[in-house]
Amino acid sequence: MARTLSEDLRSRLIAAVEGGLSRRAAADRFGVAAATAVRWVRDWRATGATQAKAKGGDLRSGRIEVYRDAILAAVEAQVDITLVELSGMLHRQHGAAFAPSTVWRFLDRHAMTLKKN
Repeated sequence: MARTLSEDLRSRLIAAVEGGLSRRAAADRFGVAAATAVRWVRDWRATGATQAKAKGGDLRSGRIEVYRDAILAAVEAQVDITLVELSGMLHRQHGAAFAPSTVWRFLDRHAMTLKKN
């Protein structure tokens, strides 16, 4: 993953574009890609912020969180339900396809792990 460029560089590039330089010329001047200059200026004009957006993190957990109540109710009804059974239940009842590993990560986030003895 590429490193985040400094906010100072972003501010100087945006100032150059606002001063009359084209985005492509500003990109060449500051040694960044033209697409980067276009994106920075677009974001600045939309939000007024020059800070870099957050990197990394979980972008997909929101899909399974929609079914939170159904999953927790199924676990409460049958404490020893397996990940495969939970995944199948979600597919049958809600038409949502999730791998058992996704269900496990959901349960782990909600501190619902089960250690078999």
